[in-house]
Amino acid sequence: MMTILSALPALGNAPQVQISNDLMQVKIYLPDAKNGFYRGTRFDWSGVVADLEYAGHSYYGPWFTKTDPEVSDFVYRDADIVAGPCSAITGPVEEFGVLGYEEAKAGGSFLKIGVGILRKPDDAPYTQYRLYEIVNGGKWSVTKSADGVEFTQELHDSATGYGYVYRKKISLVAGKPEMAIAHSLKNTGTRPLHTSVYDHNFLVLDKQPTGTGFSISFPFAVSADPPPDKEMAAVEKNRILYRKNLVGKDTVYFAIEGFGKGAEDYKVHIENTDVKAGMMISGDRPLDKMSLWSIRSIIAVEPFVDISLEPGNQSTWKYDYAYYTLPR
Repeated sequence: MMTILSALPALGNAPQVQISNDLMQVKIYLPDAKNGFYRGTRFDWSGVVADLEYAGHSYYGPWFTKTDPEVSDFVYRDADIVAGPCSAITGPVEEFGVLGYEEAKAGGSFLKIGVGILRKPDDAPYTQYRLYEIVNGGKWSVTKSADGVEFTQELHDSATGYGYVYRKKISLVAGKPEMAIAHSLKNTGTRPLHTSVYDHNFLVLDKQPTGTGFSISFPFAVSADPPPDKEMAAVEKNRILYRKNLVGKDTVYFAIEGFGKGAEDYKVHIENTDVKAGMMISGDRPLDKMSLWSIRSIIAVEPFVDISLEPGNQSTWKYDYAYYTLPR
């Protein structure tokens, strides 16, 4: 059967807001079941950053060139990178681990925080690349100010016993090129919420190709098992360096190890010496795990944190982003 490629999503038509301070402008997509830029069932619908501009640099944007509803994750077709509906997303975006899938029977329901209650169609293993039916998407509300936007998802599902109030606030720091993403999650259901969440951090810096201009550094000595392909990337003490510009289907993906048990190791610097710009990502929770995924169009450092909540309990966590330029 022939599949017709859809064009790149109509970025200007999807519901969105813009926030700014004296130094930065940030565009953020809004959750919308009918017209939203992202309506997949993998990533949290709130706080999808379309773009961030600082000092003449653009930090986010599409890493794919086309979309196709028949594609699972993404594929290469000639010069195009074609993304499926669950992976076609931009900017710092988060994914929670799935809850209740294994115990649900075919036709039953399971939970993906930030998306909602989803239908388990059959007995196939769960995959985040499959588009599942949303049975209960909860209620989304959005509050905007000039330099911030707060999202709230309230979900109560008596059939599964899951319930929560999830809040995410993206705000810009006055007078500084910094962005904060603060979260709270309260378990209002009758079942525990034991999962994890990570930020995919889809970095598309000035549309630079992933390669020798980039370096990634951490506050700890990095180890990787297995190590990356030495022709593409190398680990040197606390840094990851690219040995070549990624082309075609080149991929650098591996688990990052060596961090300790404190939140001080949740700190990542990514810099590009070609465009003289960089950023720092930090978090206020200890790392559960971390990985790096990169192809020719994108660098994504993925820090995971643990989320475990008994009924009635609440948890908070925060990420801070600082953007900067390098001396010329």
